[in-house]
Amino acid sequence: MAKSITSDKRENEKKKLARRAEKLKKRESRKLAGKENFDDMIAYVDENGVITSTPPEVNAKKEEIKQEEIIISTPKKSDEIPTVQKGRIEFYNTSKGYGFIKNLLGTDKYFFHINNVKSSVAENDIVTFDLERGPKGLNAINVCLENKSGK
Repeated sequence: MAKSITSDKRENEKKKLARRAEKLKKRESRKLAGKENFDDMIAYVDENGVITSTPPEVNAKKEEIKQEEIIISTPKKSDEIPTVQKGRIEFYNTSKGYGFIKNLLGTDKYFFHINNVKSSVAENDIVTFDLERGPKGLNAINVCLENKSGK
């Protein structure tokens, strides 16, 4: 014997079909709207990098640049290092014999080793020094104590 469909089931089936039809209509309307609005979505970039909605002119004046006029190079490192510098010892490890001096005229820090120190120094001392190019950058050499600060 076949089961009979109740009115609730029929109503649910009708609602399902109605939802499917509505979904299909929405999908179709999105497809049509997408084709019409595609031209509105296109953007152009002019020679100055500004984004515009108008296409560039076909006969616009273009400045011709000769390939020979383009100079590609890296700046030369200047080997000129100021002779006498003044700085403050930021860090000094007495057991290992090295430290760092912060230049008083700028924010540069330079490495120094105890072998390049002429007099005994400690942290926060103001010193004078010369610079020498080392394997990892500039190193302080000929480090001399200028005056003891606070002692």
